Amino acid sequence: MLSRKNLVTTIAWGIGRKIEYALEGSIFIAGAVVQWLRDGLRMIQQASESERLARSIPSNEGVYLVPAFVGLGAPYWDMYARGAILGITRGTTPAHIARAALGSIAYQTRDVLECMEGDSRMRLKELRVDGGAAANEFLMQFQADILGVPVVIQETTETTALGAAYLAGLAVGFWKDQEQITANYKVKKKFTPRMSSKQRESLYRTWKIAVERSRGWEQEKS
Repeated sequence: MLSRKNLVTTIAWGIGRKIEYALEGSIFIAGAVVQWLRDGLRMIQQASESERLARSIPSNEGVYLVPAFVGLGAPYWDMYARGAILGITRGTTPAHIARAALGSIAYQTRDVLECMEGDSRMRLKELRVDGGAAANEFLMQFQADILGVPVVIQETTETTALGAAYLAGLAVGFWKDQEQITANYKVKKKFTPRMSSKQRESLYRTWKIAVERSRGWEQEKS
């Protein structure tokens, strides 16, 4: 199935003679925005410090960061977009920037998941996450809040390597079938939404406005 919502169609895996496909949301800058806070702005010394900064204030106070450092990927595909920080006031601090940076990961995830729901005609029940960003509990809670569904972390967060091992195990007969692999899934922690739907939609609506402000920047300059 080709995406009608500006996503990428990719091969998920091939087992035997059966190939299964997946929808991929190519986000250019997600977790790398935290690296930018550390290496570019030098606001933090370690990536984990972004969580402490974000928690030190009660809200983003209207500050949004669109990390379009190399343009925007799915679902916008705008090579002329550039990074933007909007909503800055005299009271804006590094904590607001850190909170906005983490928020941008969650907002971009919702961008692509809404497209996946549109393409698949299925509703998201929960989001299973992995990788380094899964260690940031502020981000995980905010992701659950902005999606309105639980975010689940499994015991093994390096699922790319785990998936390769499972496929190899299937190929040599170590695993009987996919159902046997599914039975190995164990939840480490679950984050459930706490935010009201009114607040959720208000925050996301403003994010979409911020994205539009960042789009076409290089094109406008020329």
